[in-house]
Amino acid sequence: MAMFQPEVEKSITDISKFQSIVKLAAFSPFKSGTNALDNINSISEGLLHDDLKLFVETNVPKPAKKKEKVTLGVADAKIGAAISEELGVNCLHTGVVPEVIRGLTDKTASKAQLGLGHSYSRAKVKFNVNRADNMIIQKWYSYHFPELVKIVNDNYMFAKVAHYIGNRKELTEDKLEELEEIVMDSAKARAIYDASRSSMGMDISPIDLMNIEIFATKVISLSDYRKSLATYLRNKMGNIAPNLACLIGEQVAARLIAHAGSLTNLAKYPASTVQILGAEKALFRALKTRGNTPKYGLIFHSTFIGRAGTKNKGRISRYLANKCSIASRIDCFAEYPTTVFGEHLKQQVEDRLKFYETGEAPQKNVDVMKQAVEEAVVVQEKLAKKEKKRKKKEKRKSEAMNESSQAETTMEDVTMETEDEPPKKKKKKKKSKEEDEENVPVAMEEESPAKKAKKKKKKKQKNDDD
Repeated sequence: MAMFQPEVEKSITDISKFQSIVKLAAFSPFKSGTNALDNINSISEGLLHDDLKLFVETNVPKPAKKKEKVTLGVADAKIGAAISEELGVNCLHTGVVPEVIRGLTDKTASKAQLGLGHSYSRAKVKFNVNRADNMIIQKWYSYHFPELVKIVNDNYMFAKVAHYIGNRKELTEDKLEELEEIVMDSAKARAIYDASRSSMGMDISPIDLMNIEIFATKVISLSDYRKSLATYLRNKMGNIAPNLACLIGEQVAARLIAHAGSLTNLAKYPASTVQILGAEKALFRALKTRGNTPKYGLIFHSTFIGRAGTKNKGRISRYLANKCSIASRIDCFAEYPTTVFGEHLKQQVEDRLKFYETGEAPQKNVDVMKQAVEEAVVVQEKLAKKEKKRKKKEKRKSEAMNESSQAETTMEDVTMETEDEPPKKKKKKKKSKEEDEENVPVAMEEESPAKKAKKKKKKKQKNDDD
């Protein structure tokens, strides 16, 4: 058979020759997709399905004589061994057999194979006996929707999309607008929808989906919290150590300050200490064993050291530590925080990297610092004016608040006094002149002297009687 392989390969390219050599004797289509999937699962496990067994027994001719041999070409070695054991038919899966099978495959067969391959892959993932605990061991959403990770690469965005979609079979066109708002791309949202329609993923149970949604919610909340912390750290470092943060980044600068204990302690350290800050254990171990001392500590997380070559990592770390020491001292003792010095120091490190790679001489430190000081003076004057205006506004506000509070206290005192005083008596209304004239007492009228004498006599008589 092997000696005819070149001729078979040539004849496959020519359809007329191939049809003259190979003739179709029998063909048995699958009854349904389920039946095809059942057959392919049996073949993959090396088992002889009843349908295949019936087809071979019916269509494979039996030798007329004992010396004659009938060879059955098969594509899979496992199924060939199963046929040989159960039916006693000699099977071959090498040589010209693969070429003949390739010649029999046309476009329609390739489409059918593609559909069957999708169903087979889904079934393998879903009904894998050896790995039935996949969703327990690692709860990945990709088992349910594997195409999503190729469309959405960002982990945070992937968690948001997975939480929104849930079961991919429930994703409809009505949800495309909200999905587009999440991914911020209409084409990407449409690609996700199309992929969900023809996904290779396995079906997912409600319990697994619930756990995945809970996990996605936690991932989203932690990512949002991390962003808020990064914003908080950026604002704080902009007020505390703006030059150091501009030079090596907020996170590395915060780590250096935290490891030193305070910005003042960091400013007191020499550049050699700043270089190995965070690698104390490695330093003492090297001193004890008389080995090589570490070249960098926490500043290793800076992008400058990662961009430098292997030979220049120690040199750039020493240079970077020197600039970090200068930046920390400026931040510690400057009256108004600015990023002018940090930007110039960062540019110096960039120029030093270029010098190590290309040999281009960088600008002198004296010239750079003069330029930085001139720019810093202008910026500090502006900041001083803003600070004065701010203090005036605060002073005016405080004065207005004091005046309002004093007015409130005086009003309260007045109200308290009025409450303590007793109620005043009502004044009687004045009577009219006529009533006054009528009610004038008799004693007030002018009496004659004769009347006065009579009254005196009467009084004397009364006294005598008594």
